[in-house]
Amino acid sequence: MALLSDNRILVTGVLTDDSLAFGIARRALEEGASIALSGFGRGTSITRRTAKKLGDVGEIIELDVTNPDQVAAAVDEVTSRFGRLDGLVHAIGYAPPSCLGSGMFAAPFEDVATALHASTYSLAALVGAFRPLLQKSEALGGASVVALDFDGTRAYPLYDWMGVMKAGLESLGRYIAREVGPDKIRVNMLAAGPVRTMAAKSIPGFSLFEETWRERAPLGWDVHDGSAVADAGVALLSPLLRGTTGSIIHVDGGFHAMG
Repeated sequence: MALLSDNRILVTGVLTDDSLAFGIARRALEEGASIALSGFGRGTSITRRTAKKLGDVGEIIELDVTNPDQVAAAVDEVTSRFGRLDGLVHAIGYAPPSCLGSGMFAAPFEDVATALHASTYSLAALVGAFRPLLQKSEALGGASVVALDFDGTRAYPLYDWMGVMKAGLESLGRYIAREVGPDKIRVNMLAAGPVRTMAAKSIPGFSLFEETWRERAPLGWDVHDGSAVADAGVALLSPLLRGTTGSIIHVDGGFHAMG
């Protein structure tokens, strides 16, 4: 039997086919899941085109995580389509340009607040809104929430306020895991090494990450290959890790563990 047979999963953050969310969605489909995808704003039309490469995943759900009305409408749409939710992939992050590559003193609070709302608080917004559907999961071990992360325990060059947002995401994930655990909902963060995606292109000096990772990751690292991340995402969504919650799973070639 496939790992995700009859699982119903919402994957956010799919824009282009090089995104980590796309890789997870494709692998989940291969493992027998039914998938719903969400898009945001003008990017929704791109998500629709990209979704065609996955086959029949239904109409794209428009979802601005900073808009409570759209979040509520997305819950209604998923309820109508699936009736329950066995998995939720949070692959959402945004920071205004001032928050990346200019140090910690350039961005005004308004820009930092925007980044916090979209990149960190959005996890609480989504899990809180979809909690009734996640509680109805019929998967072995209950529902699984996977949030895409980038190691928030260290300060990386040029990542600046986005690094703070990821550190907040990791902490928030633990607190949410504690709160929803009695509902048989587990929440984990998937900390991937750098992969050349559209999101990565917004990081100034991304090539520095590439060079450093290749040199220090004991297993090596290919910034053009997100397949290991997709496989780990499927494992977290599946019953194989049904006893794991509040954890950060690193898929980075071992970089995070090196001195």
